[in-house]
Amino acid sequence: MTTWVFNGVGLPGGEAVRLAVGAGEPEGLPGRFGLPGLVDSHCHLTFRFGEHRPVLVGEDSAVRMLDDLARAGVGALRDVGGDRSVTLKLANDPQGGRPVVLAAGRFVASKDGYFPGMYEPVPADELVTAVEAELEAGATWIKLVGDFPLVGPDGPIRGSETTPNYELDAVAEMVAAVHARGARVAVHTTTALVSDLIRVGVDSVEHGDRITEEDLEVLGARGGAWTPTLSALMFGAENDTSEQSKRRRARSERVAAMLPLARQYGVRVLAGSDVVGSVAGEVSQLVRHGLSVTEALEAASTSARDFLGLTDGGDLVTYDADPREHPEVLATPAAVVLRGRRIH
Repeated sequence: MTTWVFNGVGLPGGEAVRLAVGAGEPEGLPGRFGLPGLVDSHCHLTFRFGEHRPVLVGEDSAVRMLDDLARAGVGALRDVGGDRSVTLKLANDPQGGRPVVLAAGRFVASKDGYFPGMYEPVPADELVTAVEAELEAGATWIKLVGDFPLVGPDGPIRGSETTPNYELDAVAEMVAAVHARGARVAVHTTTALVSDLIRVGVDSVEHGDRITEEDLEVLGARGGAWTPTLSALMFGAENDTSEQSKRRRARSERVAAMLPLARQYGVRVLAGSDVVGSVAGEVSQLVRHGLSVTEALEAASTSARDFLGLTDGGDLVTYDADPREHPEVLATPAAVVLRGRRIH
């Protein structure tokens, strides 16, 4: 066994530190700047984009992704929906040298309320039973798809700003049942329904580009979180129409106006890669949209660990250059130690 020792600048705070993880003979780590392991707070281990539509992938692909995340310095992640047979297994059977997995299990959505083939619909009168089954199987979060308007090149093609997947009374009953079991609810929302969903008690808003200042005040007062998944919200293609580009710019402007207010009202801003991004890329996006570099690093490390209830598990990631000056260096760590085991 080895005790891995880091002497340098501790981040996000910037103080001089000496950190040691492991048990055994001491050995120094390369790098001048250190973080206590990155956290990806919105991840899908079994979700990929196929040629024509999203698809679920199996355990082998999920494990490869875990290994890739580990090498990038991610010590923990929250999987917010996918193939429950894979994600709950990985959450309940952690392996050394891989990130800790907090899993929500299945996507909870109504008929026609999410990508076809990606989930089994849950009727409103079975919501509580369905989420209790996930918690019994080991889920520590529930992922509710609160709204899902499909948008084509020229605008909405299914649903609208006022089309919820479930009536609010059903959502409130479900949230209460989850809280009674000591778990929490993350909600997918991209419409103005975010306000109602926050008011019935969800704990974490995912995407949420229509969130308002009033919503942030309510969410912050009860210690809630917002994972804006900016890499996904800002994702575009070369052949996007002018309407698609216009909508993406509008999303960017809305989020940039709200992120500084989120901090002001005590909302935990979290970094989440979703399906198209990375933690390093998300930190850069958070900075572009109004957070300081230190705040963005907190969103990807210490603040996320605190909100998700992650204890110090012996994670340490070091860098040769200062991520506060060059956030892109987060993608190329000098050394990675997860749960006391050096993997890079």
